[in-house]
Amino acid sequence: MGSGLAAFTLFHVILSLIGIASGLVVVFGFITAKRLNAWTALFLWTTLATSVTGFLFPFHKITPGIVVGIISVVFLALAFYCRYSRQLAGAWRRIYVISAVIALYLNVFVLIAQLFDKVPALKAMAPTQSEAPFKVAQLAALLLFIVLAILGARGFRADAPRSA
Repeated sequence: MGSGLAAFTLFHVILSLIGIASGLVVVFGFITAKRLNAWTALFLWTTLATSVTGFLFPFHKITPGIVVGIISVVFLALAFYCRYSRQLAGAWRRIYVISAVIALYLNVFVLIAQLFDKVPALKAMAPTQSEAPFKVAQLAALLLFIVLAILGARGFRADAPRSA
């Protein structure tokens, strides 16, 4: 890997980790009925930048990462629309929470796949990512994010405080 590609990869990974960390803060805000405007902007923009930079890696065919990136951009576009264009009015509030949680989940989904690909101990447990440890990790993440989406949609109500 050339030094330019290595630097770009590091930038992409840092964006992804910032997106995940800030996204978890935002989801906590959903559950506790707080908007957390600055955290929300950080989460949405870094997660979008993660997806966009993912498209800039050299590839010769459509990969699972590209497909996940496209799906993530769709949900992020919906989250941006709900949050900034529709101002979380009415049903847009729940659509926003669900789309934001899905975008965060997709970022975590890729993180888990990358961990199982790059961390030797995890790669030894699931070298093809079709083994039980990988599937269990992904299923646990999926179930966790379903619960977070439900709790967030319930907690982030229209009568909740407007900002924090």
